[in-house]
Amino acid sequence: MLTILLIPSAIVILLLLLLFFAKDKGELGETAVSRELNRLDSSFSILNDLMIQNENASTSQIDHVVLSEYGIFVIETKNFQGWIFGKEQSEQWTQVIYHTKIKFRNPVKQNWSHIYALKNTLKDFPNIRYIPIVAFVGSATLKDVTSKTPIVYASDLLMEIQNQCSCEKSLSPENIAKIKEILLSGNIVGKKERKAHVREIQKATKVKEYKAENLICPKCNGTLILRESKYGKFYGCSNYPYCKFTMEIKP
Repeated sequence: MLTILLIPSAIVILLLLLLFFAKDKGELGETAVSRELNRLDSSFSILNDLMIQNENASTSQIDHVVLSEYGIFVIETKNFQGWIFGKEQSEQWTQVIYHTKIKFRNPVKQNWSHIYALKNTLKDFPNIRYIPIVAFVGSATLKDVTSKTPIVYASDLLMEIQNQCSCEKSLSPENIAKIKEILLSGNIVGKKERKAHVREIQKATKVKEYKAENLICPKCNGTLILRESKYGKFYGCSNYPYCKFTMEIKP
């Protein structure tokens, strides 16, 4: 009888531990990248874990924003293990650990959604140059990743930022100070709002999954049609080329 009572408790504890470590893993990755960014000189201004409201009342949570005279760096951090596969236009990327495949949201598209939110917040500065970067922390290996957006290991992040600073300066120190003030004043720090943001993401993910399972395009509600290219078969939106959503065929 004692064993029967303990099993449910053990399962609950295990689930709580998994949730804790998943959250902690993300925070550890962001902390590691923050530590790297702090090595930049004083001409760079760093904002970590920024949450801003979008035009449609939804929110965007941005891991790192770096303000510089050369533009605004928008950095998405991923703390992963295993092999990483992904293409810039795909909706999902794949993490492979031994023989287990795990799908996750395309970090390039995720980061571009953050840039759109920043553009809306900073609409009084229309000529800002935005530089998206995805930084992988941990023991992940970028096995087959194709993207015009820089995808780097955290150890190479500063080098990538310096490489992007070879162009003409576009922001004055005065404008950088104004932009920083706008972003900090709009930063949502309340726990209630941040929990609502998580629920919003979970709801949107479920809607996308439902549509994909029923061969409905998550982007434009068109029909997903079986197509074939030199790389194999896949599902593409019936509204192509206006909608370029694609979906891999699940084995």
